This record gives sequence, C-alpha cells and structure tokens, in this order.
Amino acid sequence: MGELYLYSGLAIFIYMVALYLVAQKIKDNSIVDIGWGMGFVIIAVISFLVAGEFNLRQWVVLLLVGLWGIRLAVHLYIRSIGRGEDFRYANFRKAWGEKAAVIAFFRVFMLQGAFMLLLAYPIVRVNAANENNEMTFLLLGTLLWIVGFIFQVVGDAQLESFKKNKKHKEEVLDTGLWKYSRHPNYFGEAAMWWGIFVIVLPVELGWTSVFSALFINFLLLKVSGVPFLEKRYKDNKAYQEYKKRTNRFIPWIPKSNGRTEAHAAVSERRQHPIQK
Repeated sequence: MGELYLYSGLAIFIYMVALYLVAQKIKDNSIVDIGWGMGFVIIAVISFLVAGEFNLRQWVVLLLVGLWGIRLAVHLYIRSIGRGEDFRYANFRKAWGEKAAVIAFFRVFMLQGAFMLLLAYPIVRVNAANENNEMTFLLLGTLLWIVGFIFQVVGDAQLESFKKNKKHKEEVLDTGLWKYSRHPNYFGEAAMWWGIFVIVLPVELGWTSVFSALFINFLLLKVSGVPFLEKRYKDNKAYQEYKKRTNRFIPWIPKSNGRTEAHAAVSERRQHPIQK
C-alpha cells in the first residue's frame, strides 16, 4: 500500500507541476479543473501497474475510474473553449496580487493534488489487496456506479442543451433529471464514488474506503458544490419556487406538479467537488 501511494504521489506531483507551468504560461489557473478527473486516472493506472496483480476487481475499478475521469476532462475542456480564465480564479489572481503565482502553486495546484490522493484511497486500496473472487459486491457496486454515471452525463447534457436555448438569465431548468433533483450531476458523482466503495468493500480493509465516499459527499453538499450554486441563485424568484418543490440532492418526486413560467439552469459552469 505504501509503495503504491509513493509512486502515485510522485506521479501526481509531477502532473500538477506540469499543469501549473502550463497555467502560468497561458495565464489561466482554471485549467486545474480540467485536470481534476485525469489526476484520478493517473493514480488508477500507476497503482494498477505497480501492484502487478491485475485481477478482475482491479480491472473494473481501473475501467470505471478511467471512463469517469476522461469523460469529465473532455466535458470541462469543451466548455472552457473561448471562455478564458474562470471568474473565481481570476478573482483569486487579483486578490493575491504580485504573489499570485506562488500562492496559486500551493493553494490551487498542490492542494488539489493532495485532495486527489486522499479521495483516491479506494483505488489504491483495491490495487494493494490480494485477489478476491467475491462477485455480489462487485456487481452491486458497478450497477450503482452506472446509475451515477448516467445521472452525471445526462444531467450535464440536459444543462448544456438548456443553456443554448434559454431566453433569459432568470430561467430555471426544471425538466428531465432536473425535475427530480436540483443537482442531478452532483448526485451522480456521489453515487459513482459510493459505487467504487461497494466494489472495494470485500477486499482486505476495504471498509476503510468509506472515507472517500463520505468526503466527496461532504465536499459536494457542504463546501463548494451545492452551497456555491444555491447561494448564487438566492435572488432568483423562479429558482426559489423551484427550490420549494424539488429535492436538493437525492432525486425524488417533486412536491408539486406545477411549474414556473421560467425554466432554468441550476448551474452555469460545472464544477468538480473542490472548486473554491
């Protein structure tokens, strides 16, 4: 386990330094968001290869993490084209002044690299464990992951479609998956991490992987995911009506079938869990 984390940590350090150098060259620290998902792919690949065992459970985790990470990176890259540095990072740059480059290295790139290594614990855990032929949790966890992936992909697609066709900024997206949850893409992300936990649960010390699932839920619900967006729309009357009838996170039947005249986006830019 220690050896896998050592190599993974070294790889992530090099990766984040490279991202940082590119960001300084193009003056856009928000590319760290695009690099978020790929960091987990790197950890999955490195720990998989260093372990050298290659059992079915390890292959499944590698495949699922790879699919999630690459999809997220491509999605965020496409969304970033032509938009320049995200306003949050631009504000940080102004606030940090002449020391912006140094502070960004530690508070943006190194900090997010550290979060990657913490959240990737179940990935490293499964690669460090001996072969386990248990199939029930493997199948259940994969099914849960697939449900989460569908929610994230479909939720993002519906949001993108809405943004291209909305008529004014006060509109609220309350159709499709957004009819049942105010944040279906974030719910999907959480469900995927819980799926990974269920897959890893039967291996040696697999139960300790619950930390990652709980941590990602905490980040999404209490730190910079849901709270950021809820605060952003606090003065939007249509959103406040939408909020009254729609579950915040876990999808459920709306409290009312009525709809406001405005249809609206819960989010203008998809964020990964530790965005500031």
